[in-house]
Amino acid sequence: MKTLLIASAAAATLAAPVFAGSLTPVAPDPVVPAPAPAPMPVASYDWTGFYGGAQFGWGMATADDGTTEEDGDGILGGIHAGYDWDLGNYVLGVGLDYDAADIQFDNNLGSIDSVARARLRAGYDAGSWLIYGVGGAAHADASISGTDYSDMGWFAGGGVEYRVNENVSVAGEALYHGFDDFDDTGVDASATTLQGRVTYRF
Repeated sequence: MKTLLIASAAAATLAAPVFAGSLTPVAPDPVVPAPAPAPMPVASYDWTGFYGGAQFGWGMATADDGTTEEDGDGILGGIHAGYDWDLGNYVLGVGLDYDAADIQFDNNLGSIDSVARARLRAGYDAGSWLIYGVGGAAHADASISGTDYSDMGWFAGGGVEYRVNENVSVAGEALYHGFDDFDDTGVDASATTLQGRVTYRF
């Protein structure tokens, strides 16, 4: 009996650390948080320099002789060139563009056949984006009742240009044109154009 008690006590003594160890939770390894991802750099371009490109779009025109008013619409497209100065947050520029047009008036009154512009523009430099206003002088050629006319007027509008890369940009632009007493005919003409532009920057 004495031997049995001694053996039981020895077994309990040996088993205690095992049971004690199994009941005590092991502290987990500390979790090291992953570093926050670095912010993506905002692309920034220098807009200074010469550029050239092409544009294409849609035009809507109105001719009013004081008695009747005729409307017309049609396609137009052409080429442009100019120079910009990047002044930090702002961009100033000058340019020329030319559009061949097929804007047909209702009732076979005639058509606007071309528009040329000398432009000044000012814009806000938002990195890859340029938000700008533009205006200047416009010259239009038109055919009215079989007779060719041309006259000077003005235009104003705005657009948004996006730099695809260092050399290529794309833009959307809306312009309003006004021609008072077109070529001394007594007709006041106006036109609104919406165009997409693709530009290569040198």
